[in-house]
Amino acid sequence: MKLQVQQVCVSIGATPILRDVSMEVAPGEVVGLIGPNGSGKSTLLRTIYRSVRPAGGQVLLGEEDVWSLSARAAARRTAAVLQNSPTPPGLTVREVAALGRTPHKGVFARETTDDHDIVADALERTGMLGHADRIYGSLSGGERQRVLLARALAQQPQLLVLDEPTNHLDIRARFELLELVHTLAVTTLAVLHDLDLAVRSCDRLVVLDRGQVVASGPVLEALTPQVLSGVFGVTAETERHDDGVVRVTYGARPLARAG
Repeated sequence: MKLQVQQVCVSIGATPILRDVSMEVAPGEVVGLIGPNGSGKSTLLRTIYRSVRPAGGQVLLGEEDVWSLSARAAARRTAAVLQNSPTPPGLTVREVAALGRTPHKGVFARETTDDHDIVADALERTGMLGHADRIYGSLSGGERQRVLLARALAQQPQLLVLDEPTNHLDIRARFELLELVHTLAVTTLAVLHDLDLAVRSCDRLVVLDRGQVVASGPVLEALTPQVLSGVFGVTAETERHDDGVVRVTYGARPLARAG
């Protein structure tokens, strides 16, 4: 399902946070949303998954404005994996993943055979089915993120939004998680702090700075030396190496950021 953000504006009080932001994510694409702290990345995600209402503009999933939907209908279409998702530590892995079925069930509805199968499939796809009976609170950071991803998949979303999904994970777990996201074939928008991870793991990048989109496109086109210098304040360049992997190569010292 295609995501389109059209001229979205968000303010807190008199302070503008997002200014006429427009971007899109094609069906099945993994797009990285990057930018310095305070650029508006998380606010944009919150607007997309209906946590922050925009003052202007539209967020379209397919042909529907997500803000015209009910909260339950929106939750059936969009799943979010956030940095600090509150999860009762006493639940098992399977019970946490099963929470993803909530938008599809009535208040007092019991789990059906279909629900059970969907949750099992989500755990299988994230490599956590063998841990289904373990207590969520006993897992490593990387394992917990996989369970939260399974919970999101159990929603059967048309759009997956990830807010710093690799935060606090070790290097191997970071790459494994993003590689897993690529195998899911779900339209995905991910806020990423690690530029190396973003250029290696995303189909395209959207660069935010001071609440505006300053670059967008394939990795090598979006993250140019000029963007790295002007937005991130570093001397660096991106290039595709002989092994096909895109890497960021940094210069000797950081620059003073303008403004």
